[in-house]
Amino acid sequence: VQLQASGGGLVEVGGSLRLSCAATGFTFSDYYMTWLRQAPGKGSEWVSGISTDGGVTMFADFVEGRFAISRDNSKNMLYLQMDNLRPEDTALYYCARDPNKYPAGVYYYKGIDFRGQGTQVTVSS
Repeated sequence: VQLQASGGGLVEVGGSLRLSCAATGFTFSDYYMTWLRQAPGKGSEWVSGISTDGGVTMFADFVEGRFAISRDNSKNMLYLQMDNLRPEDTALYYCARDPNKYPAGVYYYKGIDFRGQGTQVTVSS
């Protein structure tokens, strides 16, 4: 299993970034996928998750409508579009595989079994 995130960088407050995650080594379309982040000196926190077909998405409260998660199962790719970025969004972002099963139309984050290398997002004020 490999998950390789990319697309991070340095951006000013209010700017945008699009993160990508390339998945290999497993049947991507069989798994819910998530984005997590870890700020300096803090623990990891869940950002967003998406169902196997992309029809169900969920976001942490702090996102406040600024991010969008999507996936392309034909390309084994996961994305996170981040708009109106804030300094507190500065963190290492990484994609992760969620092995849990959920009822149709429902998603509530329960954990991951594998995460890849992260991509750094830095928002300057």
